[in-house]
Amino acid sequence: MEENKLVNKVGILSLAFMGDAAYEDRVRSHVIRKCPTLKVNELHKEAVKYVKASAQAYAVLELMKQEQLSEDEVSVVKRGRNHASNAPKNANVAEYKYATGFEALLGYLYFSSLTDRMEEIIDKSIELINNCLTSK
Repeated sequence: MEENKLVNKVGILSLAFMGDAAYEDRVRSHVIRKCPTLKVNELHKEAVKYVKASAQAYAVLELMKQEQLSEDEVSVVKRGRNHASNAPKNANVAEYKYATGFEALLGYLYFSSLTDRMEEIIDKSIELINNCLTSK
């Protein structure tokens, strides 16, 4: 099936599922490049700082506040946010919903064959989270 048609048939949570994988891949690569000598368990702890719901929610809210996302992209974030189910114990509901919206956006871009844009958003998100982590 052609990718552009597929994106219209895939459910929003399936888009989030794909977006989660794409984001995790980029974050792991970033963490290894940043800290190449860390042991695997330490790499995991470092990656969690970027992939936890609160970090993803922070990044997507900042991107929206800075008007870095198009209207269509914001619409996908809101669809994902509004569709999110119960938050896990370690995340609050609002953060979890925005994190789902963020992941849905990445999945949407992936299946729309807009991977350059997806990578741009991921890179900006990592930068925003980095800045937040270093300012604490």
